[in-house]
Amino acid sequence: MLATRSILKTVAQNHTASKVVFKNIAAAPMGVRHFNVSPISKAQSPDAESELLRQQRKVRPVSPHLTIYQPQLTWYMSGLHRVTGAAVGGAFYLAAMGYLAAPSLGITVDTASMVSAAAAAPVAAKVLAKVTVATPFVFHCLNGIRHLAWDATKFLNIKDVYKTGYAVIGGTVVGTLYLASL
Repeated sequence: MLATRSILKTVAQNHTASKVVFKNIAAAPMGVRHFNVSPISKAQSPDAESELLRQQRKVRPVSPHLTIYQPQLTWYMSGLHRVTGAAVGGAFYLAAMGYLAAPSLGITVDTASMVSAAAAAPVAAKVLAKVTVATPFVFHCLNGIRHLAWDATKFLNIKDVYKTGYAVIGGTVVGTLYLASL
């Protein structure tokens, strides 16, 4: 559009150019484009088109995969946030379904039986179970707070993103050790 205006402006200012441009105006209509399809392309079947596309895909370059990128704290933490969210949500869902299904399976689920089962377990098993449950929970909670801070447009420059990332990792270790020691 801009190029057309500048050409028309040039032609209007230059009398000789207007004679050259408008000499054969009837022979070349402006603004009308025609697309003529060759009879060969009209006659192609869907199978021939599919084959043509397959041949084109064979010579197309392969896009790079994650292996060419340098690992960064930001994408490790993003992936872990998603995994821990699914793990914590799935664990709560399975525990609720197990609690509801237990009476129909003939299993007694009451506070006294759960306390006696936990007390009978070895100390190493208790600590391992606590760490297994606490780590994804604490990480997901702390990283969720980090995301909420980002939503409030805080800590968005790269230096602060890494600082908060390391703070989440440190807080996860401290929080997990605290919960496992209870």
